Amino acid sequence: MELDPRIVMFVIFGVGLTLAVSLERWLAKFWLSLPIVYVAAGFLFWSLPLDLPNINPTYDGFDALALEYVTEFIVIVSLMAAGIAIDRPVSWINWRQIWPLLVVAMPLTIAAVAFLGWWALGLAPASAVLLGAALAPTDPVLARSVQVGPPGENKRHDVRFSLTVEAGLNDGLAFPFTYLAIAAVGMTALGTWTLEWFALDLVWRILAGCVVGWAVGRAGAWYVFEREADAPMDEVEKGDEETESADAPKYSTSEGLIVLGTLLLAYGCAELIEGYGFIAVFVGAVTARQRENRSRYHKISHHFIDQIEQIVLVGVLFGFGAMLASGVLDALTWPAALICLALVFVIRPLSGLLAESRSHLPLVGKFAIAFLGVRGMGSIYYLAYGQNSATFLQIDLLWACVSFAILVSILVHGIVSGPLIRHVEHRRAHIHSGQDEEMLAHTPDGRPIAIEVPDKPC
Repeated sequence: MELDPRIVMFVIFGVGLTLAVSLERWLAKFWLSLPIVYVAAGFLFWSLPLDLPNINPTYDGFDALALEYVTEFIVIVSLMAAGIAIDRPVSWINWRQIWPLLVVAMPLTIAAVAFLGWWALGLAPASAVLLGAALAPTDPVLARSVQVGPPGENKRHDVRFSLTVEAGLNDGLAFPFTYLAIAAVGMTALGTWTLEWFALDLVWRILAGCVVGWAVGRAGAWYVFEREADAPMDEVEKGDEETESADAPKYSTSEGLIVLGTLLLAYGCAELIEGYGFIAVFVGAVTARQRENRSRYHKISHHFIDQIEQIVLVGVLFGFGAMLASGVLDALTWPAALICLALVFVIRPLSGLLAESRSHLPLVGKFAIAFLGVRGMGSIYYLAYGQNSATFLQIDLLWACVSFAILVSILVHGIVSGPLIRHVEHRRAHIHSGQDEEMLAHTPDGRPIAIEVPDKPC
């Protein structure tokens, strides 16, 4: 009996979805992560004589387009989940540990990778910049294990908070450099095109994304919370019969459709006015999260979006394994592999430590933030977007570099992240030392409540 490849893929995907949650918990006991197992499974299945379709964007334009659309969606969903999970109120003081990661670590990473690509690999300047832009952002998809927990926990964790917000914002901030690479294709000198890039792609698109995200987030929160007031999360979770019998709304996971629709609206509106949709989604999610901070609606919405993210993630991980089995690494050279290893073990850690040098975190906490810069689906998206927008030389080498860097990140960070985070927490190095400000959440009636800060060691 001849097996139908389409049915085989349904079976693989179905088994993967069924086992995802329980397998993720079981693997955590052995310092492993779900992406390691699912990428390996994808590689194994696509290496067998099952006649499954090849997935290789280096020679198939349709694969590149499909990868762009699929990874675009999963990044959007991951940004939603990350933004809704953040309990910490937005202010310059509360978020001041994030800005150096965005304005120091990320540009340094782009510059270092682009220089090495040009110097060691002989890439054209445009291709080198695209490589740097694709590999610079940390990933909100594969970094789930090091991000903050569901909303409503009210536990301060500066390491997880930094990694979550950095991944949420730098996925959009890598876009100006992707556009720079696209604009530089065929250019031999600087000119007015660089001024246009600065004004449109760097300034306007970032500003537009922030404004649209804030406006749509505010509108979405008004739509939800002005219609009917929600009961406090803690009252509902305690099963208070009086609360349940009152007129308080009883939210279900179907309410997640509202937040999903709202944030997709933010993405679309930002892109329509040539803003950055990724920034709009994250800003919109954080803005909506600030409204009615203690409402259980946020927790339900986060659970709903997290389920969507996990469904798409299983398919993407299998797909990445299929890419590896289909020969996406064929063009990899030793210099290219060394650049990817340098990114994970040298460039990101050093640039991250430099960015965190003025932070009040203990050194081991700073190192955790610097080292756990996971690379993932965002890198695939940016490279696919660049390939579909312009003709870059040595595109096969770019795909090999990016794929190998993601593979190394999945293996290294997937094994190291759990023990490292636990070590940081054991040392109480996940909280800023000497901080006098207090992170505050708010009850529905506006009363402030302090986010729990664990005791510091004697």
